[in-house]
Amino acid sequence: MSDTTRRTFLKQAGLATAATSLWTARSYAAIPGANDRVRTAIVGCGDRMRQALIPSFLQRSKQMNFEFVAVCDIWNKRRDDGVAFVQKKMGGGTLEAVRNTDELYARKDVDAVLVATADFQHAHHGTEAVQHGRDAYVEKPTAHTMADARMFRDAVHKSSQIVQVGTQRRSTPSYQRAYEYIHSGEFGDIVAVEMTWNVNQPGRWRRPDVVPLLHEQDTDWKRYLINQPFEPFDARKYLEFRLFWPYSSGIPDQWLVHQIDTVHWFTGYPHPRSVVANGGIYAWHDGRRNWDTLTAVFDYGPLDDPSKGFQVIYSSRQTNEAGGVKEIYRSVGGSLDMDKQLVSSEGGLTAKYAGEMHMQPLLLKDFNLGNPEKVSNDANTGADPQTSANMQNWMECVRSRKTPNASIDAGYSHSVALCMCIAAMQTGAKVTFDDKTQQVVAGGKHVA
Repeated sequence: MSDTTRRTFLKQAGLATAATSLWTARSYAAIPGANDRVRTAIVGCGDRMRQALIPSFLQRSKQMNFEFVAVCDIWNKRRDDGVAFVQKKMGGGTLEAVRNTDELYARKDVDAVLVATADFQHAHHGTEAVQHGRDAYVEKPTAHTMADARMFRDAVHKSSQIVQVGTQRRSTPSYQRAYEYIHSGEFGDIVAVEMTWNVNQPGRWRRPDVVPLLHEQDTDWKRYLINQPFEPFDARKYLEFRLFWPYSSGIPDQWLVHQIDTVHWFTGYPHPRSVVANGGIYAWHDGRRNWDTLTAVFDYGPLDDPSKGFQVIYSSRQTNEAGGVKEIYRSVGGSLDMDKQLVSSEGGLTAKYAGEMHMQPLLLKDFNLGNPEKVSNDANTGADPQTSANMQNWMECVRSRKTPNASIDAGYSHSVALCMCIAAMQTGAKVTFDDKTQQVVAGGKHVA
């Protein structure tokens, strides 16, 4: 890429990013009915809702003419605390405390919902919302079983509702610039992707101070289970669900889907061709069911041409934070480091080794795609910029009725990769996907 071409690309990418991220009152006021306030309810008022979605919503709500009208949660403490939390953030106002979604959707004053319930519940609550004619922002993962993924996708397709999935990289300007750069052809074919998500946190996803506060009579355990096999009430599985299958798969549900989603976005491939995985609970033996360490290898490429493609090597551990969170794309000419937003010649074909085969060297010129967005929260609202951008895009699309950045089809694709990874973890087999039946295959059998 010449200096002139690179400057042109960065200028165009900057303009495109600005166009997707700016939305003024004049813009949406021109849409028929856009001046009507969008009355929004919270479904599930746990940590993710309080720490990210509510602050991001309130950061944009006045500009976009959205308002909170209700908090729905089946645990009475979380429901009442949620109302108080939102009122404090808003500086006052009236919100209704609603016991469950049956009561919520019987109301006439709810146009849209934010959903941040347990991982296994997302597809059910998203499906429920659109079937009741409500637009929805639904946290990731979209689903960790194929039956739930198909149910949610089909419900959205049959409706006219706007659904945004909580994979916020798709609304993040730096990732949008990377997408444009890869699609410009300047990077070359992707030959490998390396992804890590490492922490050293024995308390990650634990809630030891909150678990004793939850009593069965204060919630609705059967409603919590939805379509899962019945088991006796367990406050840990309710509040620390990320540690316990089938309520979550842990690392894949929480972290893998964010990163693997960018592979689908950048390449256009709908799902991996195959997945293998290994790992286990190696350090934090605290009663959890889900692994604290995972390594998975995903094979991507054209489904009809195995001679083309690349591997995604995904590694995550909760036992040592070295390496942190990384997403590095490789081509024959170099690398794209999404953490640094840096294109470089690292690993590219040098003159020495190219010359041995009478080839030309191929080395990308080093340049920065733009300053990476800091995920630190806004001092005034507590909103992180990535979630805030995704929330704004959803609000814009509720107004315009356009397809949002993180659509249900993007959510379905990450669900396929997620279900394949879970099957590989649970069976030890090389897992593939049957496009005809839309089912995961392990050991020659359909398993999800």
